[in-house]
Amino acid sequence: MRVFILIILLCFSSLVLAQKDGFNFPEDAFGIYKGDLIIENDKGKQTIGMEFHFQPTEVIGTYQYKIVYIADAKRQERNYNLIVKDSTLGQYIIDENNGIRLPAKQFGHRIHSIFEVQGNLLITTEAFYDDYMLFEIVFSNTNEEVVSGNTSEDIPKVTAYPVTVSQRAKLFKVKN
Repeated sequence: MRVFILIILLCFSSLVLAQKDGFNFPEDAFGIYKGDLIIENDKGKQTIGMEFHFQPTEVIGTYQYKIVYIADAKRQERNYNLIVKDSTLGQYIIDENNGIRLPAKQFGHRIHSIFEVQGNLLITTEAFYDDYMLFEIVFSNTNEEVVSGNTSEDIPKVTAYPVTVSQRAKLFKVKN
């Protein structure tokens, strides 16, 4: 019986330790990140400076979510907020503070959002690690859809949107 209790205690303590070693969003992602954003399209490649600021605010469940683009020594700041909708389900809202509110979904250390604006479908991903983050946006023009399939009951119609622009950055944490 003592061996059984010891095994249960060891299993329980290992579960607790495993949970402590896991990623705790958003707290483990807070920080200021800096690096270069690489923008690629059919015309070529461009590199500009970028910052990502992710900080708590005084309002519970609302976080500063600021993106800064730096080109030709000029800073373009996008001051957004990330708002908790349901943290247990990983549901958030990116509030652009201008009437635009985008749903975002968190899975582990990643947060995703998909939206359409002016005929462009944008897919965004931010992935957070101990001392850096990965930022990526891909663009597709919804007017350039490619339809295939739909040849039988077993093969459905599939609509695809070719990627026209890729933006990606590895940003390093410079401040918590």
